[in-house]
Amino acid sequence: MKITNPQSGTSLAEIGDRIYRISTPVPPMPALPGGFSFNQFLIVDDEPLLFHTGPRRMFPLVREAIEAVIPTGTLRYLAFSHFEADECGSLNEFLAVASHAVPLCSTVAKMVSADDVADREALGLGDGEQLSLGEHTVTWIDTPHLPHGWDCGYLFEQRTSTLFCGDLFTQPGAENEPLVEGDILGPSEAMREAMDYFAHAKNTDELLAKLAATEPGTLACMHGSSWRGNGGQLLSALAAALA
Repeated sequence: MKITNPQSGTSLAEIGDRIYRISTPVPPMPALPGGFSFNQFLIVDDEPLLFHTGPRRMFPLVREAIEAVIPTGTLRYLAFSHFEADECGSLNEFLAVASHAVPLCSTVAKMVSADDVADREALGLGDGEQLSLGEHTVTWIDTPHLPHGWDCGYLFEQRTSTLFCGDLFTQPGAENEPLVEGDILGPSEAMREAMDYFAHAKNTDELLAKLAATEPGTLACMHGSSWRGNGGQLLSALAAALA
């Protein structure tokens, strides 16, 4: 793990082959007495992809971390799970410095938010649609209202079996290891019990089963540590906990 900004504690760690986790800790606050973390994920390839931009005010920190690996101007895709500040708050800031980059999201997000807010037209992917970045190939998976947002969805990278799972398995705490193999379901369920951010849609079990079927070996979580292991089994355990 490399600290890219000593003042903020923003760090960079490779969690898969040319897949980097950028993480910025947030100090304790009344709603989150243990602190929190915001993570973005960079896939370095012929057409580099950033999953989550981070909030607008974190743009300089995220850009600085990217620059430790590649020039920010070479970014091709700025992907996000659903329209929310921590997912895409600095989208236009990145579009301004990466002249060939386009927003990447679900077809619903493109229709209801991205094409209005973003300074460049978004690429909306349908459920199961694939996109080659070079050696990496990502598949978009629609997951409306899981955990929230009609436009919600995730990316699965085939070669590394990495599921970029957004707000699923959100863990509290400002300091988290980049990649762990221990329990993340327990901390994430404790977080949900204190602050339930799930929509609890009727087809939640079905959507989690669809994600589990990808058999991910790595779960790239937006808040807290990423996780390595039998991802299908862990997603099924999450379904059971929600039930």
